[in-house]
Amino acid sequence: MANTLNTGVYKEEWTVRLQERLNRPVNWKDVCDVIYTDSQIVNVPYMSTVFSVQTGTRGSAYGFSDFALTNETLTVNTYRTVPVYVDYADLAQCQYANQMEIADRQAALINENIEAGVLDDHTSWTNIGDSAGVITSGVTGAITVSANNIDDIVRGTRRIVAVANGEEMMNRYGLFFVWGPTHFEFLEQFAQANGFNLADVALKNGISRGYELLGATHYISNDNVANHVFAGVKKLMKVGILNTTYGKLYQKDEPANADGQLSGVSMTARVDYGTLVPTGYSTLLYDINVGN
Repeated sequence: MANTLNTGVYKEEWTVRLQERLNRPVNWKDVCDVIYTDSQIVNVPYMSTVFSVQTGTRGSAYGFSDFALTNETLTVNTYRTVPVYVDYADLAQCQYANQMEIADRQAALINENIEAGVLDDHTSWTNIGDSAGVITSGVTGAITVSANNIDDIVRGTRRIVAVANGEEMMNRYGLFFVWGPTHFEFLEQFAQANGFNLADVALKNGISRGYELLGATHYISNDNVANHVFAGVKKLMKVGILNTTYGKLYQKDEPANADGQLSGVSMTARVDYGTLVPTGYSTLLYDINVGN
């Protein structure tokens, strides 16, 4: 194999750059509850049946209502790696900046893969779709997103959260949408056409990831599954990250491939992770079915 770079490997600096890039804001870190752990199995308990108010009569005994605690488990067993091999001669002629660029790219690929893994879990969320022109929970009718109806989608989702008794959690953690680039353009178009200060700011600067509008935080991603948009209450979907391997660089001199020993060095970054949508929270996480 032949990877060409334009004098040695600075493992410590490479690791620092890798960790710096891994620490940059990404959508899944904002919208999910990220659990850094050294365990393969993480317990996620929650109250699935809640006790209730009882009617009392003066002078008479009162009754108790039942409640139930449910424990689900998050398994951290998805393994992804980004290995890079560099020949010794290329390393000798390699600039330090080139090495840091490789570390930066390794971290970006790791974060993008986790993002794709989170968004690929859309079958665990509650469907939102179009039913006779109404944004409706539990249906899969595709919504054609436009600048004219993107606000309807946001308002309809807020209504669905409230109906599911999730308004308190929404107020505590926030509501989010992870749009595709085309949808995000419609959101920008809506922002530029409405209001005064809002329109002025959007016209001057455009809008970017993490934009606050209509009571929700809006993100952009290229990793949504086709015809699906992720939305809901923040910090309910769980992402487990294995502490031991995340952000660590594994260096090996003269690695081997199918052809035999290679005269060079391999620099490998990896991540071990898992995702979980607790059943009790699935009614507050949404798979918005879109037609564009």
